[in-house]
Amino acid sequence: MGYKIGDIIEGRVTGIQPYGAFISLDDQTQGLVHISEVQSGYTKNIHSFLEIDQVVKVQIIDIDEYTKKISLSLRTLAEHSPEVPYHRKRYFTNRNKNIGFRSIEKSLPEWTDEAVDFLLKEHIEK
Repeated sequence: MGYKIGDIIEGRVTGIQPYGAFISLDDQTQGLVHISEVQSGYTKNIHSFLEIDQVVKVQIIDIDEYTKKISLSLRTLAEHSPEVPYHRKRYFTNRNKNIGFRSIEKSLPEWTDEAVDFLLKEHIEK
């Protein structure tokens, strides 16, 4: 096997599973493109990107020394990664007020009393 990590080669898709696609690099060598390496971001259905007997250009990203398994990637060869939409952070409290845990400290005795009263009522009703 004359392959090295970083090599970019063409291969043929020989099998597709929910976790990835098997790519034949030559007559004796096969590698796997894990579903996380198909594209940047989330891949819901690998069948929408690859099909059996399709010829694809892949990059070798790992070779296991002992098992000789080859990990391949389509994602590293993509022209550009898609833009991740900006999500504005929402805060439960006003982030400009620096109150920390003081509100919990102030309310805790009241909550404890309410819980004890509730448990005593339940015990008396039984």
